[in-house]
Amino acid sequence: MYTVTVTSPEQTMALGHQLADGLRAQDVILLDGDLGAGKTTFTKGLAAGLGITRNVKSPTFTIIREYQGGRLPLYHMDVYRLEDGSGDELGLDEYFNGDGVNVIEWSKFIADELPEDYLRIVFKRDDDAGETQRTLSFEPVGDHFTELVRHLEEN
Repeated sequence: MYTVTVTSPEQTMALGHQLADGLRAQDVILLDGDLGAGKTTFTKGLAAGLGITRNVKSPTFTIIREYQGGRLPLYHMDVYRLEDGSGDELGLDEYFNGDGVNVIEWSKFIADELPEDYLRIVFKRDDDAGETQRTLSFEPVGDHFTELVRHLEEN
């Protein structure tokens, strides 16, 4: 596991941008943490790193937003509204086995449907340390993601 503290939205975006360099089709990135902890901000940086120029918005009300035009498509999902576990109706397997990178916020609601390998990033607000300080914990599952996290640590 790799843990990093960021003190601004720009640093959060920069981490996403840096991670994007090593991503490939069918990668699954799980973003977990409190509301307003920086998950969508991180995704904006990741999209920029993939070469996507469209404005990234939270998919809270649409559940899935698709972004094309970069090195790889980005599928940004917010499954918070699927507390009842109805993620199978979304066709998640098609996304997970597709041509893009999958970013999933609130992954605990579809835990049974996740692939074997993924990268979980847990976002925690450090309220005692300032309004914009966050701690991000990178938890890789699988060799590819372990290597990606190792690369982040070294840079």
